[in-house]
Formats: sequence, structure tokens, C-alpha cells
Amino acid sequence: MTATLLVGLDGHGSGDRALAHAQHLARLIGDCELVVAYIIEWSPYSFHTPEENAERHKRREEEIHTAMTRVIQPAVKKLNDAGLKASGVVRHGDVAGVLIAISEEKNADQIIVGRSSEGGFTRRIFGSAVSNLVMSASVPVTVVD
Repeated sequence: MTATLLVGLDGHGSGDRALAHAQHLARLIGDCELVVAYIIEWSPYSFHTPEENAERHKRREEEIHTAMTRVIQPAVKKLNDAGLKASGVVRHGDVAGVLIAISEEKNADQIIVGRSSEGGFTRRIFGSAVSNLVMSASVPVTVVD
């Protein structure tokens, strides 16, 4: 049976540490798939003018493309080059909620995130979002220093 590990990346050092820990765990487990994820915070509750709504979709697509090329694709390549099975995903939304949703979609056995960062994902989630992730996830969450 293949184990699935979901790794939350932030494009900074803490994401790299989370990825390294996940790679180590995958080697220990053996039959393992890694899913690397980058979440772009995006509130569905913000209100926009009609002009802003017209630009919103285009901006979302550009953000997804940028995150895929700068963060996800290099991480997946690194894991594949190390002989591991990996895939990646970029989504918009609440960081904790989206990571939990991805873990459920992918039937992840564990979620791995970094604790601290120079910015981005873990800076945003350290505090209430990390607490929400740890308390709400249906699988174990590992927070890497």
C-alpha cells in the first residue's frame, strides 16, 4: 500500500526544510508518494468592483503559473531526480483549509509544513492557521523547525 505525504511549501527556507524532512520520511517508508502544495491566500469574502472582478481571474492564473514554475516544479524535479514519486499542486484560498482539502482529495497519510519562514506560507499560518491545521486535519501534521 502506497503512503502519501502532503508537503506545504512556501518558497523559502522553512519549506525547503519541510521538503527535506518529507524526503527523509519517504525513504524510510519505501512505497511513498509525495504531493507538494503551495497555497496562495485568497479570500472569497473580499468585495470587488466589476472591473476588479474582470481582472481577478487573469491575476489568479498568473499567480498559479508563477508558483508552479518557481516553487512547485523545482521541488517535484528534485524529488523525482532523487528517485521518489512526486506531484505538485497550487491552489488559492485559506492555507489551513486548502491543505486539509488537498489531504482529503489525495488520501494523504500525513501533512508536513515548516514552522518558521522569511515570509510567505508559514509566516501566514504560524499562529491561528497552524493551530487550525493541527486541530482540524484528519491526519497527523508534522511541523518542521
